Amino acid sequence: MKKILITGSNGLIGYELSNFFARKGYSIIGIDNNFRKKFFGKNGDTSMMKKKLINKFKNYKHFSYDIRNKFKIEKIFKKYRPNAIIHCAAQPSHDYAAQIVFDNFDINANATLNLLEFNKKYTPQSPFVFLSTNKVYGDRPNSLKLIEKKTRWEFNNKYKNGIDENFSIDQSLHSLFGVSKVAADLLVQEYGKYYNMYTCCLRGGCLTGKNQSGVELHGFLNYLIKCNKKKIKYNIYGYKAKQVRDNIHASDVAKFIDLFIKKPRIGEVYNIGGGKKNSISVSEAIDKIEKISKIKMKTKYIKKNRIGDHICYYSNLNKIKKHYPAWKITKNLDYIFKEIFYSIK
Repeated sequence: MKKILITGSNGLIGYELSNFFARKGYSIIGIDNNFRKKFFGKNGDTSMMKKKLINKFKNYKHFSYDIRNKFKIEKIFKKYRPNAIIHCAAQPSHDYAAQIVFDNFDINANATLNLLEFNKKYTPQSPFVFLSTNKVYGDRPNSLKLIEKKTRWEFNNKYKNGIDENFSIDQSLHSLFGVSKVAADLLVQEYGKYYNMYTCCLRGGCLTGKNQSGVELHGFLNYLIKCNKKKIKYNIYGYKAKQVRDNIHASDVAKFIDLFIKKPRIGEVYNIGGGKKNSISVSEAIDKIEKISKIKMKTKYIKKNRIGDHICYYSNLNKIKKHYPAWKITKNLDYIFKEIFYSIK
C-alpha cells in the first residue's frame, strides 16, 4: 500500500486530500496539531475533521505533531518512507502574521525546510507538493492597469486572462505572511532544481469548500457565506467592495495533485485557482449569496484596505493546463456557493 504524508491534514485542503487518497486505497499519514484553533479561536477548530477521518478510514493514521519539531518529523520520515509528501500546514492569515512574526515564519518557512530536508534524506524520489499562495506576488498586481466596472475591477490587456507564473515577486509589499510563504516557495523550487527532486509550488487563489473553518482572518468566501446565513455583520475593507478573487473548490485542487504525483516534474511552479470564470468581487459575492439565501447581508464598510491586499487577482491557468491537459475546473461558483450555504448549520 502506497503511503502519502499530508501536513495540515485536518484543514480545508488537507482534509479533502486525506479523503481523496484514502478512498483510492493509499495509507495516509496525517500531521495536524490544530493550531488553527489557537490562531483563530473555536471557530477555527478542526478537531471534528480529525475525528471524521479517524472514524471513516482505517488507512488514516494521525499525528498531532508540530511541524517545527525536527526530531518528531524525522522519525515519521524514517519509519514510514512516504511515497509522496503534500505540505498543506501553515499559518494562513495575511493579517494575523504581523502579531506573531516568529511563529509565522517558523511555521511557514522553517518547517518547510525541515520537510524538504527529510524528503531529500529518506525519500528523494517521492514527489513533494507545497501549497503556496498568490501572496508571493505581494501587491504588484495592484500596479497593473485596471478597469473599474460597476461591481468589480478587471485586468486589462496583457493580463486580461489573469496573473501567470512569470509575474515578478520582487519590489512589492507582501505582508509578513506573504514573505514567509515566499521563503518556503523558493526553498521548494530550490530543492527541486538543486537536488533534482520532484517538487512543485501551487500558488493558490482562494481555496474554498464546505469543509473550511472560515473566519474573518482567513477563508474569504466560506466566511462571507457563513456571515450571511448566521446574520453576522461582515466587514468590507476598502476598494469600494469591488476587489476580485478567483475561487477554486478543494476537490479540484486534490484532482490536480493526484495528476502531479502520477507524473511529477522537477522544481515546478503553478498558479492554481478558479481562473477568470470563477472570479468574483466582494460586492458580487454578497449579491449572489443574498439571492440564494433570501437573507439581506449585514455589512460594515471600512474605507482603509488591508495592508498589501490585492485589488484584483485571478489566476492564468494556461501553464497548468498545458502541462496537465486532463485537469480542469469542475466546480463553478454556483456549485461552490450552494454547497457551502447548505452545509452551514
